[in-house]
Amino acid sequence: QLQLVESGGDLVQPGGSLRLSCAVSPYTLDYYTVGWFRQAPGKEREGISCISGQGSIKDFADSVQGRFTISKDNAKNTVYLQMNNLKPEDTAVYFCASLWSFKQMCWLQESMYEYWGRGTQVTVSS
Repeated sequence: QLQLVESGGDLVQPGGSLRLSCAVSPYTLDYYTVGWFRQAPGKEREGISCISGQGSIKDFADSVQGRFTISKDNAKNTVYLQMNNLKPEDTAVYFCASLWSFKQMCWLQESMYEYWGRGTQVTVSS
């Protein structure tokens, strides 16, 4: 069974940056799509970014487009979410999730994903 562990969450001031990591084991990521989701208090979980197994396909929610980037290091079995120009509305628990996909595709819908991490807290506040 695939296991995912998020890290990198922290308290940051508005306008600041953070990089979240999603470490995956025990299988390599070549055919696993990984998505990043977030859930703010009292709100539904929102898909914000995803990346295909080979890294050729990426997608972003409108709410983070232009501020967040996603990348992966298959040698380290890790996916990164670089978050820049953070805003208070980015405050949430951030989750990574994965599913096996032979095709190079990615999705922002949480119902597509089978494996989930436990999340890491990101707080944007002055």
